[in-house]
Amino acid sequence: MKVVALVSGGKDSCYAMMKCVQYGHQIVALANLMPVDDAVDELDSYMYQTVGHQIIVSYAKCMGIPLFRKRIQGSTRHQKLSYKMTPGDEVEDMYELLKEVKKKIPSIEAVSSGAIASDYQRLRVESVCSRLGLVSLAYLWKQDQSMLLQEMIDNGILAITVKVAAMGLNPEKHLGKDISFLYSYLHKLKELYGINVCGEGGEYETLTLDCPLFVHARIVLEEFQVILHSSDSIAPVGILHPLAFHLETKAESVSVGGCDKMNDLHHENTGLVYEVQAENSEGCVDAKESVADVTVLTKAADDGLQISTKKEDLAFSVSCWLGASESSGLQDDLKGVLRKIEAELSGHNLDWRNVLYVHLYISDMNEFAVANDTYVKFITQEKCPSGVPSRSTVELPLPHVGLGKAYIEVLVTKNEEKRVLHVQSISCWAPSCIGPYSQNVLYMAGQLGLYPPTMTLTKGGAVAELELALQNSEAVAKSFNCSISTSSVLLVVYCSESIPSSERGKIQDKLEAFLKQIRSSSTKEGKLSKVLDHLSLYVLVPDLPKRNDN
Repeated sequence: MKVVALVSGGKDSCYAMMKCVQYGHQIVALANLMPVDDAVDELDSYMYQTVGHQIIVSYAKCMGIPLFRKRIQGSTRHQKLSYKMTPGDEVEDMYELLKEVKKKIPSIEAVSSGAIASDYQRLRVESVCSRLGLVSLAYLWKQDQSMLLQEMIDNGILAITVKVAAMGLNPEKHLGKDISFLYSYLHKLKELYGINVCGEGGEYETLTLDCPLFVHARIVLEEFQVILHSSDSIAPVGILHPLAFHLETKAESVSVGGCDKMNDLHHENTGLVYEVQAENSEGCVDAKESVADVTVLTKAADDGLQISTKKEDLAFSVSCWLGASESSGLQDDLKGVLRKIEAELSGHNLDWRNVLYVHLYISDMNEFAVANDTYVKFITQEKCPSGVPSRSTVELPLPHVGLGKAYIEVLVTKNEEKRVLHVQSISCWAPSCIGPYSQNVLYMAGQLGLYPPTMTLTKGGAVAELELALQNSEAVAKSFNCSISTSSVLLVVYCSESIPSSERGKIQDKLEAFLKQIRSSSTKEGKLSKVLDHLSLYVLVPDLPKRNDN
C-alpha cells in the first residue's frame, strides 16, 4: 500500500516507517502537526509531540518525499478513551491534515503511526483513518519495549533526547544524548522506578537525526539550549531547544521502499513542504451522514421476523431470524434483524451497550462486505460509548433450513461495565479486528490464521492456520492478563467443509498440543494458579470470512 507517515520527529514514528517498508509498503508522504507559534517548543497536548518541530522541515529533503504540515488549532476537548468527532478538538487537526494529503495524493491507502502502548492515541488515529477510508498501520503496537528499543538502535536509528521528565533523568546531563548511549541507563531506571524504556509514559521524548530512510542527507545539530520547565528535585523537566543545525549530504542516494517513484505528485515536488491551512467546517459532514443513515434504517418494516429470548442468571441471549419466504436479500434481511433485536433490547430497558458478543451468520460469504458495511453502520461507537460488542461471522446454509439470509444471536448483560479492546490498526501484535477482541468476561471475537503484519492467511493448510489463530488468540488474552489455556471454558472451532476428513483429526490434536504447551510454559513461569476445564466445540460450516481455504 502507499502510505502517508505521521511523524513527530521521534524515534517511534521513524521506526514505524521502517517497519512499513519491511512489510512491502511504500512511504510516499510525511505528515506533521506543529504549534501555531514557531517560537513555542511544547504544547499541552495529549496527542502530539512538538519538541524539536523546528527540525522536522528537513525530513522532506532527507527522505526525498513531500512533507505536509499543519498548525494545531484545536485543544483536548474530547477526553474519553474512545473518540468521536468533536469540533475544536486537536484530533480534528489531524483529520484536516490527512484529508488534504489524500486530496493531493489520491492513491494513498494507509497511515503509519508510532503508537506502542497508548490506546488513547491509537484509537484517535484509527477514528480519523476510518472517516477517511484509510488503513491504520501501527507496527510497533504491543511490542516489548526493551526489545523494541534495541531493535531501533541495531537498525540504525540515531535519535537524541529532546525532553526528559522522570526520576533519574537530569536535563543538564541527559538532554541531547543518543538513545544507544542511554540504553543501559534507561534499563537501570526501569529496575529502580519502573519507567517505560521507550518513554511511553512521557519519561522522555526523542528527535531522530538519521535513519536508513534518510537516503539523501542526515541532520547535524550544531547548537542547542536547555530550557528547564521544572526544577523539581525528584523529577526535573527540561527540553532541548534547537538553535542551529544543517544537513549533511550522504554519498549515495538510493530509493527506499519505492520512495522515488511518485505517480501522484510531479517528481520535482518531492522533498517539498506544504502547509495545510485550517478549515473550520471540516469533519462535520461525516458524522451527520452516519447518523442520518442509521435513522433511515430504524424506520423500515419488521414483517416476517422471528425472535427468541433465553434468560440466564447473569446474562441472556437473543436470537433473531427471517423466514425464507420473507427474505428480500442480505442487506434488507440484516437491517430488519438488527432493528428487531434493538427493539427487543429496548423492551428490557437495555440497548447495544449491554451486548457482550454477537454471532453473525450469513448465507453466502461472497456477500461478507455487504453484511459488514450494513452491520457497522447500525452498531456504532455512538450507540456503544464503551465499545462495540465482540463479533464472529461465519457462513451457514440458512435457506436450506427455511431461514432468510441473515441470522443473529447476541449475548446480553444488564451490567454495562465492560473493558473493550478493539484494535483496528494493522500491527505485528495480532490481526486487526472489525469488532473488538473481548470484554472483561473474556468473550473473544473470531480469530483466523492471519499473519498480523500482512493480514494474509498463513500457508500450510488448516492445521497451520489453526496454530496461528491460537497464537493470535493468546496474544489478545495476554492483554487481559490471562491465557486461553488456563482461562478458557469454551473454545468454538469453526472448520470449513472444504477441509479433508483426514485433516480434521489433526486439527483436534494440534489444539490439544497447543493448549498443553502454553499451560506448561505458564507453570514454569509461576503464572498458573488454577486450571479451568475447557470444552472444545467443533462446528463444520460451508465458508469463513477468508474464503473456503480456511
